[in-house]
Amino acid sequence: MSRVQLALNVSNLDEAIAFYAKYFNTEPAKVRPGYANFAILEPPLKLVLIEGGGQPGSINHLGVEVATTDDVAAATTRLAERGLATEVEEQTTCCYAVQDKVWVDGPDGSRWETYTVLADANGPESLGGDERCCNPATLQIADAPTASTCC
Repeated sequence: MSRVQLALNVSNLDEAIAFYAKYFNTEPAKVRPGYANFAILEPPLKLVLIEGGGQPGSINHLGVEVATTDDVAAATTRLAERGLATEVEEQTTCCYAVQDKVWVDGPDGSRWETYTVLADANGPESLGGDERCCNPATLQIADAPTASTCC
């Protein structure tokens, strides 16, 4: 199963959780300090909320969650064959999960990831465990100095 991922920057995580729980008629799948996600069945969507990650109400990043590492590898091959520059991360910890993923940059600097979750992660470094994840100093989107990307 695949589903689109939309990661939003929010100023107040509790308020955002309350709103999106009502809007999508479902409770979050995971809540951690500064982070929550919803695994929405209809429409198929992984909604990620990141508190303090950038301008409130802005898109943090976009993506597609896939079922397996083989799906990530297939996406990597397909994207590279079509001339897109790919950046692969394996066994990376981000957004309270261990993931395999591939990143590409869309037009106007939008960040897209295709990823699979391998395991849960809970330590204090698990929101942004490496330099590609949730680090505003290294992941600013073009022409948006307050934006960062995360997974």
